[in-house]
Amino acid sequence: MASRTASRAPTPASREAAVRFLLRLPAPLHRQLVASAATESLSLNEYCVQRLGGSDLCVAGRQHVAAVLASASAVAGTHLLGIIAHGSWVRGEARDSSDVDVMVVVEPSMPLTRDLYRTWDVAAPTWDGRTVDAHFVHPPPQRGRASSVWCELAVEGLLLSDRDGTLSAALVDVRRAIAHGRLVRKTAHGQPYWTEAA
Repeated sequence: MASRTASRAPTPASREAAVRFLLRLPAPLHRQLVASAATESLSLNEYCVQRLGGSDLCVAGRQHVAAVLASASAVAGTHLLGIIAHGSWVRGEARDSSDVDVMVVVEPSMPLTRDLYRTWDVAAPTWDGRTVDAHFVHPPPQRGRASSVWCELAVEGLLLSDRDGTLSAALVDVRRAIAHGRLVRKTAHGQPYWTEAA
């Protein structure tokens, strides 16, 4: 059973917009939701509305986004352009053992070395108990041209952070190239890849 908290009297507008809804939950799930809401400094009702209102993981996990951003900033410093979540977790297909995959996008002037991964691994953040696994990449080198990685990010990536709009613009360019048929997804030996249309 959900605990009741004092609430303000509803205004005429909110009476029309809000609907009462009783939901019976197993006690462990209720405790988990209460704890998650407290972590986000939200009431249980506000937390559930945000979680049920859509797939905006940024709203539902602000503290996790902040932790990932802090870790990426510690590794990449001023070279950090942004972060894109991807993989099974974003698709809603994560298993209990799945991690949260993120692409940490850095300026082309920053070399992509193993040291970036070592530094990340020392203090990798977690997201709802899942390890956050980072991969470091540069943005696409040209507008409308992209590697398979960037095509997959354009299709299923969730933009968590974008320093100056560079990543959003790059993803839009790749999506346009896909929509116009310039980039196509193919499969070889059961593995998908992207290529320019012939």
